[in-house]
Amino acid sequence: MAEDSELERTEPASARKLEKARAEGRVPRSRELATFAVLLAGVGVILLMGVYMLDQLTRVMADGLRFAHDEATAPARMLELLLHSGWQALAVLLPVALAGFAAAVLANLLVSGWVLAPKALAADFSRLDPLKGLARLFSWLALAELVKALLKSGLIAGVAAWVVWLQWEDLLALGAMPLQTALAQFARIILSTLVAAVAAYALVVALDVPFQLWHYQRQMRMTKEEVRQELKETEGDPQIKARIRAVMREQARRRMMAAVPKADVVVVNPLHYAVALEYQERRMSAPRVVAKGAGLVAERIKELARAHRVPIVEAPPLARALYRHAEVGETIPAALFTAVAQVLAYVYRLRQPGPRPLPPTDWQVPADLDPAGWQTQQGG
Repeated sequence: MAEDSELERTEPASARKLEKARAEGRVPRSRELATFAVLLAGVGVILLMGVYMLDQLTRVMADGLRFAHDEATAPARMLELLLHSGWQALAVLLPVALAGFAAAVLANLLVSGWVLAPKALAADFSRLDPLKGLARLFSWLALAELVKALLKSGLIAGVAAWVVWLQWEDLLALGAMPLQTALAQFARIILSTLVAAVAAYALVVALDVPFQLWHYQRQMRMTKEEVRQELKETEGDPQIKARIRAVMREQARRRMMAAVPKADVVVVNPLHYAVALEYQERRMSAPRVVAKGAGLVAERIKELARAHRVPIVEAPPLARALYRHAEVGETIPAALFTAVAQVLAYVYRLRQPGPRPLPPTDWQVPADLDPAGWQTQQGG
């Protein structure tokens, strides 16, 4: 069977597949947005703290170039001074680094949200396969990324060159300015060029983020067979579920049949229903149904009752009412207390010595609980 092609993946990704992909660290990402956020944060910090940072870096450089004769003749001391100056410079530049890091994290959160995927940190030696690496290198996706990089570089370089061209006369005039004024003017030109480049990069981001979201959804698409298979895994194979239900019904039927020998009486409608009742006066508030059935199940209940000498009482309306309105393991409905009391009293007399008593003929069963009686009323 041929592998599924992209054309066959016509179904949108399910929530389960997207959740599984997130657990593996496969989420939509935009490198352009992260880069833009870092650049924007860096430019913002420079605009806010540029003068202060320049003064501090100037002081660090001046302190580093100013040393005594004994320090110049001691190499270990010179190394110590160099490290001290380096740490001071890093401390000055630390706000830029922190702002860039925070911006990169925030940019990824905006696209894919918070993702904690330990599986993504696991070693994947398949990535070291040179054949797969060449396939990725010469794929359509790699070609698209190359074209995008060229267009991005051309756009940003073009905007930066245009801004420099607009300030070309100011650049030429720097040579005639005092050093401090020239440095300030040059910094202004550099910052304006950098701001223009970042603004141009915003256009790239505006195009890349929707593309990455669309591309991710396209990659996550599923075939109809995958949707059906996932539905089976989620809700269970219908055949397996049917088999489980059948096994559970069989186990329940066996437990029910095992309770028949302990019953006090089996109430039957001779041809259709059989309901086994148990009543322990000191332990139960009302008689309880321990087994019931129709057709072949009813016949099996009667066979077990005869084998274990459990009294069988023919009470058609009561049998029908109990079968319809009482479940196995539950006590009988209150409306049937009188009729069941008639049965238990009859069974009690059967156990007494002497002539066999006649069964009741007028069972006290409400017509609305007897299906046959209800149908008769409806027909009348």
